[in-house]
Amino acid sequence: MSSKTQYTYAVARIRALEVSLFSASTLEQLLACKDMDGCLRFLQERGWGDNDTPMAADAILSREEEKIWETIREMHVDMSLFDVLLYTRWFHNLKAAIKSVCTGREVASIFYEGTPISKEEMLRIIKERDYRALPASMQQAAEEAMEVLLHSGDGQLCDVIIDRAAMEAILAAGQKAEDDIIKDYAESTVAVSNIKIAVRAARTGKTLEFMKRAMAPCDSLSVDKLAQAALGGMDSIIEYLSSDGYAEAAETLKDSQAAFERWCDNRIIEAIKPQKMNPFSAGPLVAYVIARENEIKTVRIILTCKQNGMSDDSIRERIREMYV
Repeated sequence: MSSKTQYTYAVARIRALEVSLFSASTLEQLLACKDMDGCLRFLQERGWGDNDTPMAADAILSREEEKIWETIREMHVDMSLFDVLLYTRWFHNLKAAIKSVCTGREVASIFYEGTPISKEEMLRIIKERDYRALPASMQQAAEEAMEVLLHSGDGQLCDVIIDRAAMEAILAAGQKAEDDIIKDYAESTVAVSNIKIAVRAARTGKTLEFMKRAMAPCDSLSVDKLAQAALGGMDSIIEYLSSDGYAEAAETLKDSQAAFERWCDNRIIEAIKPQKMNPFSAGPLVAYVIARENEIKTVRIILTCKQNGMSDDSIRERIREMYV
């Protein structure tokens, strides 16, 4: 079977599955549920979880995350296509291993499961300083972050080093990819991450040197100009973003942090929507994975907000845009 034919069959199945994705109106129905039990029943009635899944938010949402990859694996496509979507988890596990080894406190729950390097192997690599056993994109960051944490105890700098390496790995994957969706996803993800760094830096008074170390250069914005703007505070960031193709981000920053965080996720969804019209490549499969993860994240936000007694209007401000 040719790759084109293979993707045609896989995309046909994805199109059938997209019908079950939550729309904005579905989220409104979930929001209208009176209490947490009502929300969980609503999700179960729409096929979330399994018959043996406990009636608990974390269990149901975790099961839905597992279903995403079970579905993709069943299609027998090249799974390396999806690596770019998982780099943040892989690098998170590197960070978790370094902190576990340096502090002597291993917490299993802080590791993601199902990554190419298991938790046990990652811990072994860090304990033995066997950095060459890591993927090339991780090796230098692992060694540098380990030395920083051991000699200075600076956990934040450790995070910065690894997060920057993760962004660079995502960009590299985008540059090598044949599918436009991966290129667009990589660029959007890193640009949004850079803007988040600038916003946090402006609010916490970080130095220019800190920002330049944390940010990863990308094509759609200038990290040098963004970092300089952050030194001038939020108004300067808003002015820069407004003049460099990110006017919507600037407007949300004027509104609230919640609105800005919502825009960050919506930017990714907007980048993948053209895949709805693409029947002959892996694009719709990648888009489906992103759409499902966004859907689960949004449901988690709604459930958490309801648990905390937030008003419906406050919750709506945080609801992400749906793919369908």
